[in-house]
Amino acid sequence: MLCTRLTNARFLTMDPDRPVARELGIWRGRIVGLDEAVASLPAREVIDLQGATVLPGFIDSHVHLAWTGIKQNTPSIVGRTRIEDVLAVVEEAVLRQGSPGDWVSIAGYDQRVLGRHLTAAELDRVSHGRKLYVMHDSGHGCVVNTAVLDLLFADVPHENGFLTEGAMGAARALRLPYSQQELAGAIGRAARTCLAEGITACAEAGIGGTLFGHSPVELGAYQLARERGLLPLRVQLMVSADRLRPVAAHEADGIPRALDLGLRTGFGDDRLSVGALKIYTDGGMMARTAALTAPYEGLDHAGQLQDDPEVLARSIVDGHLAGWQLAVHAIGDRAADVALDALERAQRLRPRPGARHRIEHAGLIRPDQLPRFARLGVSAVVQPNFLRSFGDDYAAIMGEARASWLYRGRGFLDHGITLVGSSDRPVADGSPLRAVQFMVERASASGRTIGPDEGISVDEALYAYTVAGAHACHWEDSAGSLTPGKRADLVVLGDDPRSVEVPRIGGIEVVATYVDGREAAE
Repeated sequence: MLCTRLTNARFLTMDPDRPVARELGIWRGRIVGLDEAVASLPAREVIDLQGATVLPGFIDSHVHLAWTGIKQNTPSIVGRTRIEDVLAVVEEAVLRQGSPGDWVSIAGYDQRVLGRHLTAAELDRVSHGRKLYVMHDSGHGCVVNTAVLDLLFADVPHENGFLTEGAMGAARALRLPYSQQELAGAIGRAARTCLAEGITACAEAGIGGTLFGHSPVELGAYQLARERGLLPLRVQLMVSADRLRPVAAHEADGIPRALDLGLRTGFGDDRLSVGALKIYTDGGMMARTAALTAPYEGLDHAGQLQDDPEVLARSIVDGHLAGWQLAVHAIGDRAADVALDALERAQRLRPRPGARHRIEHAGLIRPDQLPRFARLGVSAVVQPNFLRSFGDDYAAIMGEARASWLYRGRGFLDHGITLVGSSDRPVADGSPLRAVQFMVERASASGRTIGPDEGISVDEALYAYTVAGAHACHWEDSAGSLTPGKRADLVVLGDDPRSVEVPRIGGIEVVATYVDGREAAE
């Protein structure tokens, strides 16, 4: 007897052997068959989906759950476009929280809407003895007040209180880490947001590190969230490369650096596991720290690498030698050069054709870099909603000649490169359906078309959020398609993304999300 039979729906399976079905049977959390294979079988529960469209659950291959949940509960200055209005919100938050000497965090900072950066002196006017930490929406910068600057070493670079990359990490290190209980709650809040958008699995893009880590025992917070029933979807955890340390392993192992006990990609189960090693090579476009080969339009610099190129290359090579899948953050084309060079060197030293290394973001990729991606078998894990939300700005700072290289679609696919969809939530909108819409029409929220030749089909965009996401996370045996034997993770939609007009795709209702064959509560 089946546990559940879902009927009267259009199942878009993403499985080329059986692309469409009308019924689907579930037993103990797995798909057991489609249509005639299950139509006559008795079931404990038969659910009439009333003509809905059903897809495999979406996979967000690059997300920040803890940061998302923390941000949801942090005072925010989003929507404020005047400095004085921003300072008023900050002062209100300061007066509500803690006492002199305490830290106060503020979210939603983006200098672009203000026309310039806030300054430490301006924050001093409203700090009332607190230490202020105003987080840039990109995650690659912050503004702090003088009380924080006074605690930093004199050689930590800043611009009137604005800190980027390593300097931001130095400021973060001054604070006490979040408790596992706080983090578990934040993870749970973010997970429910993902479920509401049809996401059944995701890759947490970097725990425990200087830039985005929230605790030196952050993995334990995810275990706690799972134990308490706060983790209703599958999560794979990328570990920040700065957690590796030299090890005296046997010389035959060829492992120069590792996590304690040699923990690496693949440890865990189908609900919570260790994924790729996250390595940062540059910053972000919003903060103007993505590393380019030519300067930003209107600026006299080309961003920055996170470290000396040889130091970055050594981290990539060491991670590869230690057996990790690598997720290399590279937004600018100069950073992509560093990443590709190091990945090529690593594969020469120890060939691992099945490693499935990934370039995270691949935000600005020159035409000459595409064949290198393909030759190395590297996936491109992109965030289409970046251009949907910030495309006007990104196109302006790249200039006409480079705008068509931004967050490519067709260019990757035409070179045989696996194109993987993701959000980088909370940096940008997390909706897979809105991302699919952008991947097809390449239109920003204002209607500006960016790199129209990079547009792909709806089927290709859906593939990026299902089959390709599963492949990038080594989940292809259990997720990504509605195939018998795989987990019954699926999303029920109010309409078919392939049949509606493209501008309507992002607005399709997510009717329900199923994980392990059960409808997940948000």
